[in-house]
Amino acid sequence: MSNLRLHLLDPQVANPTPPQQPLGRYLVNEGIITAADLVHALELQCRIDAPLGEIMISEGLVSRADVLAALSHQHNAQLINLDDDPPPQHLAHCLPAALCLKFYAVPWMDVDDTLLVATSRPDLFKKLRTCMGPAGQRMLPVISEQTQIQTHLSRLYGAELAQKAATRVPAAESCRTWEVSSLSRKIWASGIAVFCLLTLVLAPLWTLTVLMIWAFMTLMMSTALKAAAFWSQILHKLPDRPEAGDVKMAPFRLPRVSILVPLLQEKEIAGALITRLARLTYPKSLLNVVLVLEQGDTVTRRTIARTDLPEWISVIEVPEANGLTTKPRALNYALDFCHGSIIGVWDAEDAPEPDQLERVVNRFQQAPENVACLQGILDYYNTQTNWISRCFTIEYATWWRMILPGLARLGFVIPLGGTTLFFRRDILEKLCGWDAHNVTEDADLGVRLARHGYVTELLPTVTHEEANCRAWPWVRQRSRWLKGFLITWCVHMRNPAALLRDLGWKRFLGVQTLLLATFSQFACAPLLWSFWLTVFGVSHPVALTLGAPVMWTMAVCFIVAEILTLTISMVAVSGREHRHLIGWVLTTPFYFPMGALAAYKGLHEFIVSPFFWDKTEHGVHVKSKQ
Repeated sequence: MSNLRLHLLDPQVANPTPPQQPLGRYLVNEGIITAADLVHALELQCRIDAPLGEIMISEGLVSRADVLAALSHQHNAQLINLDDDPPPQHLAHCLPAALCLKFYAVPWMDVDDTLLVATSRPDLFKKLRTCMGPAGQRMLPVISEQTQIQTHLSRLYGAELAQKAATRVPAAESCRTWEVSSLSRKIWASGIAVFCLLTLVLAPLWTLTVLMIWAFMTLMMSTALKAAAFWSQILHKLPDRPEAGDVKMAPFRLPRVSILVPLLQEKEIAGALITRLARLTYPKSLLNVVLVLEQGDTVTRRTIARTDLPEWISVIEVPEANGLTTKPRALNYALDFCHGSIIGVWDAEDAPEPDQLERVVNRFQQAPENVACLQGILDYYNTQTNWISRCFTIEYATWWRMILPGLARLGFVIPLGGTTLFFRRDILEKLCGWDAHNVTEDADLGVRLARHGYVTELLPTVTHEEANCRAWPWVRQRSRWLKGFLITWCVHMRNPAALLRDLGWKRFLGVQTLLLATFSQFACAPLLWSFWLTVFGVSHPVALTLGAPVMWTMAVCFIVAEILTLTISMVAVSGREHRHLIGWVLTTPFYFPMGALAAYKGLHEFIVSPFFWDKTEHGVHVKSKQ
C-alpha cells in the first residue's frame, strides 16, 4: 500500500466538509497573492465566465499547484497524483462516462463502500452527487489536476467513447451503413461500366452525345447558381472587415470557447501552430485548445513532446475503433472532453486572425438562436510558392469571397469548410456532431444543419492556411473532397422526398448543384473541352447527331460560362491582398484539368474504399503570414 493511501479521509463521512474560506482569501492569507491581485482577478471574473483559479493562472498570478493546494484546503479534500496512483479499470462501472466528462471527475478508489472521486472542480461535486442519486451519498472528493483526470478518463472509458464517436450520428443520416453493402456497390459499378462500354462500342456517337447533354446540363446548373451568387454579392457585398482592435464587444460575460485541432502524422507543423495560436487575444482563461491525436500516431506525439505547451492547450489521444481513422471521428471523440459553450475547429496549418474569437463570440451573442454555425473566410499564406499555389488562392478567393457569401445571402445551403468553423455547442450535440465515416464531414454537417432548420452565417474574419502546391498531393486532396461530395449527395438523396420537404425547392436544387453537379463538372470536364476541337475543324459528335445549331449553342454557352468564371475570379482577387494575382486568373483553365484526374480517383475510391481518408500533408510551407 502506498503512503498516499495512508492519508485518506475517513470513509464513514457521508458529506464533504463545507468550504472553510474563499479560494482568493486563502491565497492572500498564505502570501501567494496580494489583495490587489485578488481584486484584479475578481474584476476579470465579472466579465469572463471562468473559475477564479483559472483566471489567476492565466494572468500569471499563481501556479496550478498553488490553486490545487488551495482547493484541497478549501474543500478539506486530499490532493492526489493520479499518475502515481492510477484508478483501477474495474471502477469504470461506478460512474457513467458522461457524468465524469461533465463534472471534471474520475472514480479513483473504493474504500469500505465509499467511492473516492478525483476532481479538478470540487465546486461541482455536489451536482455530481445529486445526479448519482442514492449512490452519490457514498462518494467523497479528492483533488487532482485536470490533465491527469482527462488522461485517466480516456484510459477507463476510451473504448466506450471511441465506439460512440464512430457511431454518433444516427444511421439514417450517416454513410456508415455502406460497410455491409460494399459488394453490391462494386457489382452495380461494374454493371454500369460494362453498360457504358457496350453502348460506346455499339453506338459511339449517341453515347457521347448523351454524356455531352448531361455535362451541359450540370454546367448550366453550376453556371446559373454561380451567376446568382455573384450578382447577389456584387449588389450586397459583405461589409469590410474591421481593422484589428476595432471589435467592439457587447457588455456580456464572455463564454468559454473550446477549439479542436485534429492532427495526424504532423512532424513539421506543431511549433508553427503553437506560435500562431499564441497570438490570439481572447482571454486565455476562457480558451481551451485541444490538439486531437490518433492513439497510434507516434510521429505527432514525438513532435508535441518536444514542444512546450501553454496551460490553455491540452492533448487528447483518440483510441482505435474498428480501424477507422478519420478527422470527424477524432472530432466526435474530443468533443466530449471540451467544456466550452462554443466549439470551434481549426486545421493544423491554420493561422487565424488574433481577434477571431472575439468576433465569433460577439456575433453569437447578437445572432438569433437558430444561427448554429459561423463560418470564417479561408485564405492562403503561401500564395507566392508556385503556379499551383497562385491558382489555388484564386480558386479559394472566388469561392470564399464571392460565391459562398452570395449563396448564404440567397438562403441556399452552405457546404461548410473543414476549418474556421464555430458552433453553438448545444446545437452541435443535438445534431450528434459529425458523421465519422464521411470524408467531407463539413459539407455533410452543413446540409444536416439546414435540414434541421438551423442557419449558417459567414463571418468576415480570415484564417490563413497552407495551399497544397504540389500536383499529386493536390489531386489526392481534391479527390477526397469530390468523393465526399458524392457520398454526401448519396446519403441525403436516400429519400429525395424527405430532403425536398426539409429544404424546399430552391435549396433542394441548390444541394443538387453544389454536390452532384460539382462532381459532375470535374468528371465531365474533358467532354466540355471537346468543344475547342471545333476551332480546328474537327467534327463534333453533337453536330453529327443533333445538328450543328445545337452544337454551336452548347459551345457558345460553354464559352460564356468560362468567361463568367474568369470574370468572377478577377473580381474576387481585385482587393488589396490579391491584386497581384489578376493576371494569373487567365492561366486557371490550365489548372483545373488536375480536377478531372481527382474526380476519377475519387470515383474509384467511392466504389472500393469510400471511408479512406487521403490525408493532406502539412508543413511543406511553414512560414505563416504575419
